[in-house]
Amino acid sequence: MSTSGEIIILSDDEDGGGDGGENDPSCLIVETEDVKKKTTTTDCVLPPSALDEDLVVTFSRRAEVLPHARYDCPIHPFTSTDCETGAPAGSNQCVCDQCFCYICDKLASSCAVWCQTGMCHCNSHNKNQFWSNLRNQAVLGVLTSFKLTLSEVDSHLQHAKTMLQNFRRELSALFSSFIKGQTPQELGLPQQGRQALIHNYTPVFEFVSSFLSKAEEQDSRAAAIMNLGAAEDFIGHFQFSGSVMVLLQRVTALVQKQMVMASFTPEFSRKLQDFYQRLHIPSEMKCMRNSLCVRPWDDVLLVSVLKGQNVSGVRKDRGRKDILFEQMSVVLLRTQLLQHQCRYRELCRYLRVVQTDNPSRLKQVQELVPFFTCMEGQFTSALSSLFASVSAPASCFTPHLFLCYLRIFRTATAPKLTVSQPTQLCCSDAAWEAIQGAVPLKRVELVKFALRAHMCCAAVYIDPQCWTSLLSIVNVTALPEPDSRFQLEARDVVNSILQGSNMNIPRLFLDVYPNQALLLLVTGALHLRILHAGLTPAIPVLNTFKDNVWAFKWLCDNLSSNEERFKSFFQEIAPEMENTGSLLVVELDSFQVQSRSQS
Repeated sequence: MSTSGEIIILSDDEDGGGDGGENDPSCLIVETEDVKKKTTTTDCVLPPSALDEDLVVTFSRRAEVLPHARYDCPIHPFTSTDCETGAPAGSNQCVCDQCFCYICDKLASSCAVWCQTGMCHCNSHNKNQFWSNLRNQAVLGVLTSFKLTLSEVDSHLQHAKTMLQNFRRELSALFSSFIKGQTPQELGLPQQGRQALIHNYTPVFEFVSSFLSKAEEQDSRAAAIMNLGAAEDFIGHFQFSGSVMVLLQRVTALVQKQMVMASFTPEFSRKLQDFYQRLHIPSEMKCMRNSLCVRPWDDVLLVSVLKGQNVSGVRKDRGRKDILFEQMSVVLLRTQLLQHQCRYRELCRYLRVVQTDNPSRLKQVQELVPFFTCMEGQFTSALSSLFASVSAPASCFTPHLFLCYLRIFRTATAPKLTVSQPTQLCCSDAAWEAIQGAVPLKRVELVKFALRAHMCCAAVYIDPQCWTSLLSIVNVTALPEPDSRFQLEARDVVNSILQGSNMNIPRLFLDVYPNQALLLLVTGALHLRILHAGLTPAIPVLNTFKDNVWAFKWLCDNLSSNEERFKSFFQEIAPEMENTGSLLVVELDSFQVQSRSQS
């Protein structure tokens, strides 16, 4: 290398756009004397031979010492011990400015027991379980009883720890005051004879309730920890089992909800369950001991049921039978979450096989399976579910519920609701939205559904509004009157159809006059309804025939076979006609029917 007193530094930058001359910024010529002057001001002095090397170090200094645990100190050597707390080992008490106490997780200079006999934190390190346990107890505090690891504790759980510690301290003071009692004078009560101390648990109950309310405002994991931590403290007040049970029910309800609705890891959920099982629950509250026995979402049996791989809800594992049995509160929570996630098919599978401690309440939820099937867009399957041979949900219809399903099948829309029982579907304030992938039922299928519902549910059969809605479907437009032969033959066909439970409509009946045939079928069903009992109000029902008077005439012709009932029917509606202002004139002899409205 040339020793002419110049050093040429070439840049490694490949993006340079110069032409390679002395003006190119990637090529710098540095005078040797300048380098010497600069190196004399650094922490390291270059030897004379450095100028003859390919690589020239122009500056160096000692690395900055970052915060570290005492056992990792680069300045003071550390002597490792298993569980020495009597005195410092070696020079373990020596620290630099960046040494931290492994136990306290703060600067060693701030540790109050750094060298204290019996508690020497200067000997602590992370290679021994004894010291690790002490660290966990110091850092986790009240969270230690949950057996959480440091990696699981985030800022939310740290805040929960602080709130629990304050709660425990204040609860202890309040309960001590309660045990001590108060005199009537201290409570501002009049003194009557011998003074007896008054023990009032209300302040304690209200304080715990207030804390639980604050816990509900926290992060889901923090809320669960705070509720169970509070339960560990107030569960000891078992002599007031009534108040304690109310508080414990509130705690288990919230933690149950978090375990189902929140995205807890299976490990975290298991630790919550283990903590709850270790609580000393009084014998009179033994019914609550399994309140947190909640299957995680990745449970083998639960997953197989949701995926449709298990249709019985029973699984044999190494000779042991595992049955999908869950508390009703858990079933309701899963039902709510699966609806929010639009997982209706999985929800139906779950409800069909799950067993619970409240069969009557479960039956109400299971009656929603046809609705959830509708939400999946599977109307045909929904119809099958409604008229299942055993305990058909349609048999429990109310008029409003029937009208709700009729609207769903007719429009392929549904109320935007989260429901847990069928009556909630009748909420009039709910917005209706289109069901994705659903196609409205054809008029034939719609009529078959409505007639089957009328025949299997007495509440629907006797309700005039249900008949009005059904007749509005088949009386939607003015239809040409079919020939007299068809009308005559239709009587026998209609009677035959209505006598069957499945409402099987012969294809030949629909070939020539399909719309008129459906109208006569529904009209024939109405004829049987009028023969069965009075129909009030009847005017809205009869007014649906305003565009198809020939069908009304056909109805009257059928009614006339029972002359007594025919006359009594119009006698029954006469007062209604007078009260509502509607007028219906029927010439019985010729069955000529006229209908007009009078304002």
